[in-house]
Amino acid sequence: MSAIVTRTDCQPDGRDTTAASAGRTFARNHRWKVPGIGVSANAGFSATFSGIPATAVVMRQGYHLGNAELGLALGLLGLGVALSELPWGVLTDRWGDRRVLLTGLTATAAWLSMMALLVVPSKGAIPGVALLSASLLVAGLLGGSVNGSSGRAIMGWFGESERGFAMSIRQTAVPLGGGVGALVLPSLALALGFAAVFGLLAAISALSAFFAWRWLHEPPTQGKAHAAASGPAPLSNIDVWRISTAIGLLCFPQVAVLTFASVFLHDFAGMGTRVTSASLAAVQIGAMVMRVWSGRLTDRHRNRRPFLRFCSALSALAFLVLWLLVVSVARQPALMLLLPVLVVVAGISVSAWHGVAYTELATLAGAGHVGTALSLANSFVFIGFCLVPIAIPWLLLLFAWPGVWLAAAICAAIAWPIFLRPA
Repeated sequence: MSAIVTRTDCQPDGRDTTAASAGRTFARNHRWKVPGIGVSANAGFSATFSGIPATAVVMRQGYHLGNAELGLALGLLGLGVALSELPWGVLTDRWGDRRVLLTGLTATAAWLSMMALLVVPSKGAIPGVALLSASLLVAGLLGGSVNGSSGRAIMGWFGESERGFAMSIRQTAVPLGGGVGALVLPSLALALGFAAVFGLLAAISALSAFFAWRWLHEPPTQGKAHAAASGPAPLSNIDVWRISTAIGLLCFPQVAVLTFASVFLHDFAGMGTRVTSASLAAVQIGAMVMRVWSGRLTDRHRNRRPFLRFCSALSALAFLVLWLLVVSVARQPALMLLLPVLVVVAGISVSAWHGVAYTELATLAGAGHVGTALSLANSFVFIGFCLVPIAIPWLLLLFAWPGVWLAAAICAAIAWPIFLRPA
């Protein structure tokens, strides 16, 4: 296993940096390629796990699904990632980022290519919900490789004063990929069908694998001393569990926006494909900007924990306002035009904190345990991607759309006290 290094190994002092253990020489700015590769890899998979749900309306029609069947299919995509995150993270700490990313991205590209050939509606046959759900489950199992591995690379190449910013750049991949998916995939599904959707996603994963092969390398070392893992094992560290749990809870309302906002705006607000796609894209673009800004802000002020608690409270408030607006629309139909705006505001507020949270989590875990710790958090995140799409149809049945957004506000509020207080 290659080592994670301290800041002294990668100083941007104008000199080339040599990896003695690997016999490689890296230019002083090579480290900035690492978050770029992380963006590429995560954006490719984000376009899958966020972009496919953006096609929910088209998928429901094309595959002849009800809301419950749609929720099951989308939920199993998240379950696949949740189940595979921790094993991929442990492998990352043992094998290194490069081997895990190359393996996972190549396998994901191959599987999505197979789906483009065999798991798409045609004039002759429509795949059943079982086949679609199982295929999305496997896509999630393979795609879970990208999250912990690229995050571990950033913690190795960057020091404390830059990690929040670098990790936040990497975390822009999720809204970037999701935004591209929301803009492109619904229209692509309508025009060319799901063979084109899965084929495009396969090509993106293959391209990301090429970038990882070309530019992702383990950070330089100065002997075996740096290889030792620091701090207690993350699975026995209560602070790691607390932050991971809070991350997962705060992702529940985010998943609600990503998976069912298009259905909400279509069914409840009567909006067309352009408005729903533009709204989801605006959420992702706004989240991308806010993640970079928050990473730089918290690097300068060293206030990651207060920022995370603030985001929890702000998200709870935003979804509470959305709930009130949905309740009020029955009496004031003119308020319907504000629904896309409130969805965007709530979606951005609940998506702005990821880079800060993952940086704080990785710092707590210690250098040798980054892959495991980040994957633990991602397991909670993708439990949300599994449970939320399955739960929303039942909430709709019992409480209609006001119940969905009120539940989102409650989840964000519960996360607030679980995030750690300032040290």
